Amino acid sequence: MFLHILEARYARDYVVWVRFSDGTIGEVDLSAELVGPVFGPLRDLEKFKAFTLAYHTLTWPGGADFAPEFLRERVAVTV
Repeated sequence: MFLHILEARYARDYVVWVRFSDGTIGEVDLSAELVGPVFGPLRDLEKFKAFTLAYHTLTWPGGADFAPEFLRERVAVTV
């Protein structure tokens, strides 16, 4: 079974609330991941907030994205 993100919302700072196809729900803090030429520009909070849900994962204008598995490994589960 492939892991998908079914829903995502901006939470605060560089944190995104996500709901995965395996039933996991929680927040992912991406602040430590926003480095380099692809992800560094997302340090601009307005650019970070511009994510969309495409191809079952988070994507940003300019080509940045994170695989659902990568995000799932970093989720802080909420009840």
